[in-house]
Formats: sequence, structure tokens, C-alpha cells
Amino acid sequence: MKNKLVLGTVFLAALLLAGCEPEIGSEEWCAKMKERNAADITAREAADFAKHCVL
Repeated sequence: MKNKLVLGTVFLAALLLAGCEPEIGSEEWCAKMKERNAADITAREAADFAKHCVL
């Protein structure tokens, strides 16, 4: 029973944190990506940045 409570708490925390990220392609997301170190950006994020923020 205790494991289910811990698992539920972790799941809820993950949902709350995921909801805080700006939508991909939004002005806020583009600004956040511009501030990040290029070495920390994934290939998918770079493609999304090029698609939504550059073009």
C-alpha cells in the first residue's frame, strides 16, 4: 500500500512539472531555447527551434 502512495505521489509531481514547460514553438519557448547552452540542446529540440523560431 505504501509503494502505491509513493508511486502516485511521484506520478503527480511529474505531471505538475511537465505542465510548467512552455509549448514548443511559443515565443516563451523560443526565448528559453536561445538562452540555453548549445551543447545541452537535443537534435529534436534543434529541429523544432529551426522550424518554429527561425523559419
